[in-house]
Amino acid sequence: MGAMFRSEEMALCQLFIQPEAAYLSVSELGETGTVQFRDLNADVNSFQRKFVNEVRRCDEMERKLRYIEAEVKKDNVPTQDHLLELPRAPNPREIIDLEAHLDKTENDILELSQNAVSLKSNFVELTELRHVLEKTQVFFTEDSSFRQEEVNDSITRALINEETAVQAAGARGRLEFVAGVINRERVPAFERMLWRISRGNVFLRQAELDKPLEDPNTGNEIYKTVFVAFFQGEQLKSRIKKVCNGFHASLYPCPNSSKERQDMVEGVRTRLEDLNLVLNQTQDHRQRVLHNVAKELPNWSIMVRKMKAIYHTLNLFNMDVSKKCLIGECWVPVGDLTIVQNCLTEGSRLCGSSIPSFLNVIHSDEDPPTFNRTNKFTRGFQTLIDAYGVASYREANPALYTIITFPFLFAVMFGDAGHGFILTLFAIYMVVCEKSLTAKRIDNEIWNIFFGGRYIILLMGFFSIYTGMIYNDIFSKSTNIFGSSWQNPYNWEQLHAAETYELAPAETFQKSPYPLGLDPAWQMAENKIIFLNSYKMKLSIILGVVHMIFGVCCSNINFFHHKKYASIILEFLPQLLFLSLLFFYMVFLIVIKWVLYSATNDGANGAEGDLLTGSRCAPSVLITFINMMLRQSSSDLDPRCSPTMFKGQDTVELIFILGALLCIPVMLLGKPMLILFNRRRKSKSYPVVSNGVPSQDIELQPGGVPSPSGGGDHGGGHHSMENEAFSEIMIHQGIHTIEYVLSTVSHTASYLRLWALSLAHAQLSEVLWEMVLQMGLKAEPGNYVTAVILFFAFGAWSLFTVAILIMMEGLSAFLHTLRLHWVEFMSKFYTGDGYIFQPFCFKTIFDAEDAEE
Repeated sequence: MGAMFRSEEMALCQLFIQPEAAYLSVSELGETGTVQFRDLNADVNSFQRKFVNEVRRCDEMERKLRYIEAEVKKDNVPTQDHLLELPRAPNPREIIDLEAHLDKTENDILELSQNAVSLKSNFVELTELRHVLEKTQVFFTEDSSFRQEEVNDSITRALINEETAVQAAGARGRLEFVAGVINRERVPAFERMLWRISRGNVFLRQAELDKPLEDPNTGNEIYKTVFVAFFQGEQLKSRIKKVCNGFHASLYPCPNSSKERQDMVEGVRTRLEDLNLVLNQTQDHRQRVLHNVAKELPNWSIMVRKMKAIYHTLNLFNMDVSKKCLIGECWVPVGDLTIVQNCLTEGSRLCGSSIPSFLNVIHSDEDPPTFNRTNKFTRGFQTLIDAYGVASYREANPALYTIITFPFLFAVMFGDAGHGFILTLFAIYMVVCEKSLTAKRIDNEIWNIFFGGRYIILLMGFFSIYTGMIYNDIFSKSTNIFGSSWQNPYNWEQLHAAETYELAPAETFQKSPYPLGLDPAWQMAENKIIFLNSYKMKLSIILGVVHMIFGVCCSNINFFHHKKYASIILEFLPQLLFLSLLFFYMVFLIVIKWVLYSATNDGANGAEGDLLTGSRCAPSVLITFINMMLRQSSSDLDPRCSPTMFKGQDTVELIFILGALLCIPVMLLGKPMLILFNRRRKSKSYPVVSNGVPSQDIELQPGGVPSPSGGGDHGGGHHSMENEAFSEIMIHQGIHTIEYVLSTVSHTASYLRLWALSLAHAQLSEVLWEMVLQMGLKAEPGNYVTAVILFFAFGAWSLFTVAILIMMEGLSAFLHTLRLHWVEFMSKFYTGDGYIFQPFCFKTIFDAEDAEE
C-alpha cells in the first residue's frame, strides 16, 4: 500500500546506445515496461526518420500475415488464440530468415489458391455444360409446338421435334438455337430483353438447376438457370449473343443431333470425375500446408508486432554528431533505474558489442509523468481516481483512502445484508475464476466493467453485509438474535382488544440496548420511518463532516512534501477552523443530544431534572444551528425547558461564529499578501535595471543569474500563482475562497444522499416483499395451487430483487458514492493536473491493439 501513498519518483534519463545494440536493448526494455520514451525528432517528418525502411518491412510482413490468416480462417483451420508465453522479438539475423519464410509461405498459399480457383472454375464450367446438355436433351425429345409465324413472320403452326425442326429450317431458312446458363435472379429481365430485341421472334425454354453452384472466387452459393433460345437469322443471333454477354450469361456449345449430345455428356461426366479427384487432392495438400502454418501463425504475428514497435521506438532516438551512438531520452521510475541499466547491458551482450551502453540522469524543469504502482487488487480503485483526473506529480493519491471509504459509503446507502450477500457471491465468483474468465477474453463491455472492478464489488458486498447488520435489515426483515430490549406490558386479552399499542420507553424499555444494530422491535413500530429518518439523517451528517475534514487534512500531505509551510498556516488552518467551528460543531450538538437527552426521562414522576433531560426538552439540532447563525433564540420549546444544551452555549457559539468569519479574510488575503511581500523583498535584494528603469519582470537567483519569471511550477501540479499579476492572484484567490466557503454548506447537504438512498432502498425492499412475495406466503396452505402461486411469487420477487434492488439501486448508490469522492472529498486537496506514465511495454501495446480490433 505504501506505493499508492503518492506517485513514484521519476527521473529523466539519457540513453547512449551503440547502433548495433539499439534493437536488442529496446527489445529488453519493451519486455520490462519500465521507460517512457520522449520524441527527440518531433520536427522531423515521419518518412524521413532513420528506421522508416525497417518499419515498412514490418508493414509488408504484417500484410503477408493478414493474407495468410485470412486464408487459414477461410478454410476453418483452428489456430491457437492465446499463447501461454509470448515469444521474444527476433534478433536482426533472424529477421531475414523470418521475412524469407513468410514470403515463401505467402507464395505457396497464393499458388495453391490460384490453382484451386482455376480448377474450381473448370469444374463449374463443366458442371454447367453437363446441365446444359442434359436439359436441352429433354427440350429436344419433348413434343413441342412452335409457332413458325413467330419465328418467321408468316410460318404456319406445326409440331416440331428435332427432325421436323431441321426440315423446316431447310424449307424456310435454318432454325438455330443458343444454349447457356444465367443467374436465376436475372432470368425475368433477360427474357423481356430477348422479346424486345426480336419483337417476339425468339422462343425461350428454361429450366432451373436443382442444386446451387459454388463461386470459385468467393465460395458463395449461386443459383442458376439453364436456357435455350430458338431463333432464325444471323442478325438475330448476333443480338442474342450481345444480350447474353450483357447479362453475364455463359454460353456453351450444344450439338444438333441427339447422339452427339449423348456422347458429349458422357465425356463431360468423365472429365468431371477426374477433375473432382484432382480437386480433392489439391484441397488435402492445401489443408496440410495451412495446418502447418496455423501452428506458427500466432508466434509470427507477435514477433512482427514486436519488431514494428521496436523500430517505431528507435525512430524517437537521435543520432549524435559522429553517427556512432544513438541517444534517447525517457522517463524512468527511480526504483527501476537498475533494471534499465541491466537491460542495456543485456542488449550489448546479446549483439556482441564491446562498447557498453549506459544511461545518464539529467535535470529537467518539465513536470514528470505520474506513475502509481498497482496490483490487481488496487488497480480498480486507482482507475476510479484516474477517471476524474490523473494526479499531479508526487501529489497525495486519494486511491489509498478510497479502498476503505468508497465501499463503506456505498454500503451506508445500500445497507441490506441479504442484498450485500448476493453482491459478495457474485464478486467471489469473479475473483476465484478470474484466470479462466480472463482467458475467455469476453467482448461484452458491461461484463468487462464488472470484471475490472471485481475487488471493488467484493468490498462493497462485505461492507453492505456489515451495514445491513447495523440496520438489522435482511431483505427488509429484521433478526432477533439477542432478544429485544423492549418489554410487553400487555396481557393476551389486551393485545386482542386493539390493533396498535404504545410502548412508553420509561416503562417498557430496559436499560441495556440491543447489542448489535437496531432493535428488532422497530420492525413492527408504526413510527419506524420517523425514527430511521432521524437516525440515518444524523448519521449521514456525521460521516460527511468527518469525511470532509479528513480531506482538508490530506492537503497537509502535499504542503509538507513540497515544503509549502506558509500554505499550512494561510490555507489549511483557516479551512480546517472554518469547517470545524461551524459544521463539526453541529456534529458535536448531535452527539450531545444523543448523550444528554433520553426518552426514558419524560418528567412523569414530577422531577424537574428528569424533565430537563427528557425527550420533551430535546431541541432540534437544525433549528439550533440556524438560530446560532441568525443569533436568535428558539421559542418552540416548553417554557420549563432550557433553551440551551449546556452552560455557556451562547458564548461558545458567538466565539465560533466570529472565529469562522475571521478565517475568511485570512483565506482571501493571506496567500496574495505573502506573494506580494516576497516579490518586494526580492526586488529590493536583487534589483534589475533595464534601460535605466527597474524591471519587475525578471527575477535574479542568489548567484546573480537572471531567470525568467515564467518558470515551471514543481509543487505537485498545484496552480502556480507566484508569477502572475497581483490582480489575477486576487481574482484566483477570491474565487477559491468563495468556492470553499459556499461548498462547505452544499457539500454537507450533499452527504444527505447517504440518508435518502438508504431510506429509499429499505422502503423499496419492504414494498417488494409485501406486494410480491407475501402474496404467495399468505395463500392458503395444503394444496397444489398454493405451491404454484408461491413458486411464481418467489420467482417474481427474486427477479425484481436482482434487477431493481441490486443492479439498479446498486448502480445508483455506486454513482452517488463516486460523486461524494470526486466532488466533496477530493476537491479539498486533490488537483489532478498530471498526465499518466505510459511506458514502452509490449503487453500494453498488444492489449490496446486487441481492444481496437
